Amino acid sequence: MGTLGRGEAKAGRFDARRRARGFGVRAAAAALAATTAIVPGTAFAQTGLRVNDVAQFSLLAGVVSAAFISAFLLIRERGRIDRENQQLKARLADLGTALRRSDALLNLRDQRVVVWDDRNSRPELVGTLPADAGAPEDRATFLAFGRWLAPQSASALERALGQLRDKGTNFELVIETISGSVMEAQGRSSLSHCVVRFSALSRRQRELAELQLDHQRVLRDHETILALIDALPAPFWLRDGRGKLEWVNKAYARLVDGGTVEAVLRDERELLSENARDAMARNRAARPVFEQTLSVVVGGERQMYAVTDFAAPDASAGLALDKTEVETIREEYQRTIISHADTLDQLQTAVAIFDADQKLLFFNQAFQKLWALDPAFLESAPDQTLLLDRLRSDGKLAEQPEWRRWKETILAAYRAIDPQEHVWHLPDGRTLRVVGNPQPKGGVTWVFENLTEQLNLESRYHTAVRVQGETLDNLAEGVAVFGPDGKIRLANPAFSHLWNLAEGLVKTGTHIAVIRAACEGNAIESPWSDLVSVVTGFDEERRDRHGQAEMRDGTVLRYAVIHLPNGQVMTTFVDVTDSVNVERALKDRNEALERADRLKNDFVQHVSYELRSPLTNIIGFTELLGLGGTGPLNERQREYVGHIGSSSAVLLTIVNDILDLATVDAGIMQLDIGEIVIDEAVQSASDLVVERLREHNIKLAVDLSRAPATLHADGHRLRQILYNLLNNAANYAPEGSTVRLDVRALPGDLVEFRVGDDGPGMSEEVLETIFQRFESHANGGRKRGAGLGLSIVKSFVELHSGTVEIRTGRDQGTTVICRLPAIATQSRAAAE
Repeated sequence: MGTLGRGEAKAGRFDARRRARGFGVRAAAAALAATTAIVPGTAFAQTGLRVNDVAQFSLLAGVVSAAFISAFLLIRERGRIDRENQQLKARLADLGTALRRSDALLNLRDQRVVVWDDRNSRPELVGTLPADAGAPEDRATFLAFGRWLAPQSASALERALGQLRDKGTNFELVIETISGSVMEAQGRSSLSHCVVRFSALSRRQRELAELQLDHQRVLRDHETILALIDALPAPFWLRDGRGKLEWVNKAYARLVDGGTVEAVLRDERELLSENARDAMARNRAARPVFEQTLSVVVGGERQMYAVTDFAAPDASAGLALDKTEVETIREEYQRTIISHADTLDQLQTAVAIFDADQKLLFFNQAFQKLWALDPAFLESAPDQTLLLDRLRSDGKLAEQPEWRRWKETILAAYRAIDPQEHVWHLPDGRTLRVVGNPQPKGGVTWVFENLTEQLNLESRYHTAVRVQGETLDNLAEGVAVFGPDGKIRLANPAFSHLWNLAEGLVKTGTHIAVIRAACEGNAIESPWSDLVSVVTGFDEERRDRHGQAEMRDGTVLRYAVIHLPNGQVMTTFVDVTDSVNVERALKDRNEALERADRLKNDFVQHVSYELRSPLTNIIGFTELLGLGGTGPLNERQREYVGHIGSSSAVLLTIVNDILDLATVDAGIMQLDIGEIVIDEAVQSASDLVVERLREHNIKLAVDLSRAPATLHADGHRLRQILYNLLNNAANYAPEGSTVRLDVRALPGDLVEFRVGDDGPGMSEEVLETIFQRFESHANGGRKRGAGLGLSIVKSFVELHSGTVEIRTGRDQGTTVICRLPAIATQSRAAAE
């Protein structure tokens, strides 16, 4: 359309020039005619002037000649211009025809053209594509190629367009739409235009294009599969029709030590032996797939590989999987099965294993002997239903009221998750405990345990116990037998009578700690701590022992501890009051002083074993009972165990305090002086009383702002001092109050520990005896202790060459102040 417009404009310009030239010719002709008309008149009027006439005539002739020449030239130019105009009109008509033909061709419904006049201008779209081509009609949507083209085609077209517009590189592509149709895209470039033509293809062209796309996909998939195979850890190979290697993966190259894949192909390094390759060649005649586990030498070691090879008419491919570890595990499994069977054959307990189909897989010799069945029958792998029916028909199983229901109950083990347990009473008087243990992969392992002898032994045992009980009940000697768990197995009435115990307290299952608690109040020097130690302790020698206990009513009991089998201990008590009184009258005066000294020395030397070790055992066994490892406890038992634990802990603390005081009194305590970090010592002591403070909503305020960083002292004894001070304050501090602990440095290299409470304070009478041992005063406290806490504090502070001061008053609270030297150059012995 633009070309036609330019032709018409040019033709208009030629017409204007032609009209201008025609006007000029007519003007020249008019001027000549006027000159001709004027000149004759002038000539005739001036005939008399001959010379001038000749000159004028010559001038006129020249003007006329020039006019004629100009007219001729103008006429000639007009003719040429007319011819040019005719040619231009014909050319213009041809251009219009060509333009209309081009528009008709471009607007065909089998192609669409995108034109860029300038490589950076907005493109123009001409033509349309068929509706089944899969291309949108909308301009914006059509130019967004990624919306209607397949991703691969869209990416390829975008790259080609970039090369076309940037570098002028022509292209031809076969592209695929999202709907699956194909078309051709051609790109061409000139100096000022870039054109891309999208053409719908004919059926043959479409088939060819689809084949090209399929070929591209096949190539892409082929490359992907080869890359995957190359990354496999298993060796893979391709051979031609003659059996020559064409391609191998990296795993193949590694196994044959060939270095690179190219070197393997060049040197034709084979993984399989010649016999294996011949076997594969022979197999191809029968079927294309070869599958066999072959022995392959890799790195000087023989390994087993599962080889799979597929043979096509002109090529073959193979893959080998390493089965060495699997074969090793299989052999080990077989050896384990054989060993397991040998082990079960040595057992006296009958064992039979059935598979998921209830077929007998294994039985040991004890099973065959238990039921006296023919080995040939058992080796025929009968199912369990048939086996039960066989046992019933042979009279080896007791008749059941509902045999089918009973059998279904037994066979329910195959559908169960947990082991099933039954008790069978056989007609011959035997009793079997039958356990069916379901297997993870189906099947059941049956265990038949003969309980006949065990039940008979239990019956005889109970009979013996009853006879023994009747005998003991008629003895005047008190007897009590304790088990290894500390509980009474049996006791006679004389035992309760001698110890004045309440009726019903002593019975089977009563723990020795309960007996001790009831008996200790009846004796002046109770032997029950020793008895508890013997019963519940770990005495490897299990030595029998004897002793004597004096009751508060004057009765003297002689006791004996005798170790019985199975960890049981028997204690006997005999009333020897008359004999002891006679003996005592003779020895009292001579042994009074020796006994006092001996008791003191023996206490210091043996209290650790005689008191602390039994208590440790009690606490340990109490914790074990509380954990439930020895069996479940009921609520009452757990309550008793809790009381035992708390009472034992309190008693152990008292024993330790007594031992420490006895050691101080004996002059054998040594202080281990070292550098102590004060805040750590305070924190350690605070942690010991924090639960008691929290129980009564008591706060602990610690002030270490004026305390030195370290102190030379015995760290263990310092923590005992602080613990006893805080424990004493917690006992007397009111609910919701605050206990204060201040530590400060004093002049003269002293460190002061000050513990105060807001309790009721002390009277003068109490204050005078506060440091005396075993002087316990309730004085408003929550519980009454052994009266050793402040005695220990005073003893340990004085061992450090320190002093103790108490500031108190009735209803004014109590503050205990301990002052210790800050520096000690060496350890020192305790004062005598």
